[in-house]
Amino acid sequence: MQGGGPAPRVEEVAPANEPGFPTTDTDPLGTPASQMDAMQRLADRQAQSGEAGNSRVEGFEQSIHKIKEQVLPRLLERVDPEAAATLGKDELAEEFRPIIGEVLAELKLTLNRREQFALEKVLVDELLGLGPLEELLADPAISDIMVNGPDQTYVERKGKLEIAPIQFRDEEHLFQIAQRIVNSVGRRVDQTTPLADARLKDGSRVNVIVPPLSLRGTAISIRKFSAKPITLDMMAGFGSMSPKMATALKIAGASRFNVVISGGTGSGKTTMLNALSKMIDPGERVLTIEDAAELRLQQPHWLPLETRPANLEGQGEISIRDLVKNALRMRPDRIILGEIRGSECFDMLAAMNTGHDGSMCTLHSNSPREALARMENMVMMSDIKVPKEAISRQIADSVDMIIQVKRLRDGSRRVTNVTEVIGMEGPVIVTQELFKFEYLDESSDGKIIGEYRSMGLRPYTLDKAKQFGFDQAYLEACL
Repeated sequence: MQGGGPAPRVEEVAPANEPGFPTTDTDPLGTPASQMDAMQRLADRQAQSGEAGNSRVEGFEQSIHKIKEQVLPRLLERVDPEAAATLGKDELAEEFRPIIGEVLAELKLTLNRREQFALEKVLVDELLGLGPLEELLADPAISDIMVNGPDQTYVERKGKLEIAPIQFRDEEHLFQIAQRIVNSVGRRVDQTTPLADARLKDGSRVNVIVPPLSLRGTAISIRKFSAKPITLDMMAGFGSMSPKMATALKIAGASRFNVVISGGTGSGKTTMLNALSKMIDPGERVLTIEDAAELRLQQPHWLPLETRPANLEGQGEISIRDLVKNALRMRPDRIILGEIRGSECFDMLAAMNTGHDGSMCTLHSNSPREALARMENMVMMSDIKVPKEAISRQIADSVDMIIQVKRLRDGSRRVTNVTEVIGMEGPVIVTQELFKFEYLDESSDGKIIGEYRSMGLRPYTLDKAKQFGFDQAYLEACL
């Protein structure tokens, strides 16, 4: 029936199992199965306990943990900490072996070979490394470590959070490890400066927040980066983008497009920036500017710069904006900003617009259109008194492409939009979408199914690609 009137009432309903009649899964009230399933999932979610779980150390690890608590104080009486700090982990383990044997004999404890090796490792990690965090840092499957006080630690594996089986002795133990991390990069964390950004030797990014700001005790967040650099081809192989998108982004990197990478926390902005940077000509001088250095460029002529916080007297701070200004005097071919959050956005736009083509940066945003609005707001928040229209025009003239990355609810990271900035039409910045990821369905195991679509439009930046001889390949990738 095409009309909009009520459907005729069916008085007789065929038995559900009678052959030849379609069956529908409904409850006695006639609710469809899909709706029943959705309501059940909501009920399950509501019934889940809201209490925070504790990281429990059990079994073999628990026994080693208990022995360590007994052995460590006696070991420290026999060891010179300063001399121990000059040795490597393997050398220290060799030195400790006989001393640990003496302490165990005093305590009348007998360990087998496996337990003794495990105890040695735990003690060396405690004295030289980062204590219980060492085993998490050594696990390549873990991408994030989140310590919420001494009793609770979560890790992220394959995009999903799970509790980690480690515990710290107490709040003081955890605070000492936090201090060890930030002191290694010349920063500090205490009650007067309860926030700190730092990095580990392998380049992992660390954020520390301590009481009184953190009410559960010291909190440490560690973002690990892959030891093997990820390329655009690898991303296409993982399903993070289509091969055509990878080709277009390679050309954008090689043809010196000014690129903004937009996305949420943990969506893969830094990874994308590292992958794009592999397309930079080895003969170009590249400067990177970050709060905590985490970019790992593969170019031979690369100079990383890092900000500096204020000292105890509140003096000596060097901000991203100061470094951008200084970078312009250092004869860069490209300037890459780890992340723009404020007034340095204006200086970055100035750099893009004054001969430093191929500059790149990241920012937090949910869509390409929102990224442009955020850039406008960041410039307006600064002390620079420029009309909004002039800011919009500078953004339109400076930025060539916005790459939107997103972490989906199944844990996968995808490039959801590749958008060109064309110019101005009245007071509005005009954009053109080249590629987009379209959600289609969800599989039974919770994986999101979708497809990458090319919009079939002629790229506005084709002339820029033509200067480097990539126009035909770029056009074929976009159509």
